Amino acid sequence: MPEGPRGPRSGATTIEEVARAAGVSRQTVSNALNAPHRVRPATLARVTAAIRGLGYQPDQSARSLRSGARRTIGYLAPVDDPFDPNPLMAGFLEALVDAAGARGQRVLLFRPVPPTADPSAAVDELVAARQVDGLVLADVVREDARVGHVARLGVPFVTFGRTGPGEPQHWVDVANDAAMAAVVRHLAALGHRRIGYLGASEELPWMAARRAGFLAESRRLGLAAATADIPRTGARPEASAPSETAAVRALLRGPDRPTAVVAGSDLLALDVYEAVRAEGLTVGPGGVAVTGFHDTPICRHLHPALTSVRLPLQAIAVSLVGRLLDQVRGQPAPTAGVELAGELVVRGSSG
Repeated sequence: MPEGPRGPRSGATTIEEVARAAGVSRQTVSNALNAPHRVRPATLARVTAAIRGLGYQPDQSARSLRSGARRTIGYLAPVDDPFDPNPLMAGFLEALVDAAGARGQRVLLFRPVPPTADPSAAVDELVAARQVDGLVLADVVREDARVGHVARLGVPFVTFGRTGPGEPQHWVDVANDAAMAAVVRHLAALGHRRIGYLGASEELPWMAARRAGFLAESRRLGLAAATADIPRTGARPEASAPSETAAVRALLRGPDRPTAVVAGSDLLALDVYEAVRAEGLTVGPGGVAVTGFHDTPICRHLHPALTSVRLPLQAIAVSLVGRLLDQVRGQPAPTAGVELAGELVVRGSSG
């Protein structure tokens, strides 16, 4: 006896069931998966909730065969020091996975072997195997060889960190100078007229921008500003070391010592805490105000809790994924990068 039409396999959820649960059409569910920008936010949220609630798994392989797309984004992970892991980039990776998933994409994490090797071969292998639709690069610096290599390959790509004037402007970055200017205004509003700054190597463009923002806003407000810059000595020049503590202690000595110290990162702020206490002073109101940058989880656990600049990692990831998928779908490549604002989170270290 001939078989009738086959239904879904036992336990599998269909797109029709998702549509019924969300109270929308099958086409709306399809749009939510493939073109979420066409769906109203409230409707998209309802469909997404139904997908999660029912455990619906789209047939990625079938859709890839029809469209020629892999629905996979390659993320070239930056090299990190295992003895000094960078919590910022771990947070960015989590945000990137979330942003890609919301657009029906997966993230393929890769790096060269060994991690310190030239990444060009790893990129070439991934592109030749047609495993990804485009690439995300992070920790981008001036004249970054990765940017030039990927641009020559002609593969869609975006960068967390700004590229140079002669390079494709596919970047999204934090407005580091503006964020640091907000820190200076915060301290000035609290009555601080003498402030210090502890920063890492200016070879890192984001650190150079933070220092520039600090100095420019201090001059504009007529504040007395002193700086201590730490030379690049290791794999991660933002990491703490004895020289950082000594530099801050030198700032704090003398009759014109700063009443507040701004650190270019949360890790450097730890050295400021140590130096302040080594000089017999206290951190916070009535002592030396201290601020950091990145708003890593450690900020909330210090005593007093550290005022810091929170980076908009989720917004950065969403913008990067959107700009990358526009390229994948044949839209013109962006002609300018995107700057996103940081958020000053005030805690007890600055009052």
